[in-house]
Amino acid sequence: MPKPGSDPTVSLDLGVDRGSPVPLYFQLSQQLESAIERGVLTPGSLLGNEIELAARLGLSRPTVRQAIQSLVDKGLLVRRRGVGTQVVHSRVKRPLELSSLYDDLTAAGQRPATTVLVNTVVPAGPEIAAALGVAEGAEVHRVERLRLAHGEPMAHLTNHLPPGLVDLDTGLLETTGLYRLLRGAGITLHSARQSIGARAAGDAEAGLLDEEPGAPLLTMERTTFDDTGRAVEFGSHTYRPSRYSFEFQLLVRS
Repeated sequence: MPKPGSDPTVSLDLGVDRGSPVPLYFQLSQQLESAIERGVLTPGSLLGNEIELAARLGLSRPTVRQAIQSLVDKGLLVRRRGVGTQVVHSRVKRPLELSSLYDDLTAAGQRPATTVLVNTVVPAGPEIAAALGVAEGAEVHRVERLRLAHGEPMAHLTNHLPPGLVDLDTGLLETTGLYRLLRGAGITLHSARQSIGARAAGDAEAGLLDEEPGAPLLTMERTTFDDTGRAVEFGSHTYRPSRYSFEFQLLVRS
């Protein structure tokens, strides 16, 4: 690992092909992105001075700045006032399958942590009642959590479940994932109905996710069913797009 304050890019074999039609800034950004994804540039590493990097590669400072800004926009680098440009943890890519954020973070080598914000029983409103197949006004369990990775907020999760389905102890919810609790209770998760969208962050949510009010957020709503066809949870989640993305695999229909 580089010493604090040292430039980890010095040890990288960086270079650009001036005869290539690919823009020079993009060539540099791709090399830096690859180094981040492979763990060569580790989270917390500070990139050196743009002027020095430009001189070493024989590039203009605006070209280097554009390459670095493209990685800032992707959420792989962050500019911190008084600190410099720093490598952050790579974005979690979530496949569109029936998995939990906790399991996805663990699989991605992240360190998930959870803060339980709400854990209570509430009367089901029309949307929740329809999703869970219960009468409007019937009691359902509401769990609201903030999911973090490496101390950074990743997602705001709100879930509603039929009461008595599983032990939703706050201590358990802060140490493991909801789907793991459901499976541990003998519930077989079979399928889900899911929709993905985007919206602007409100003031309260922006504060939770360390974003500016009005910043774009990814949204996901999911109703999950067990192997008997019973709805076992309805989730309404928001994610920081700089730290999270959904992946699709599309097949051509002949």
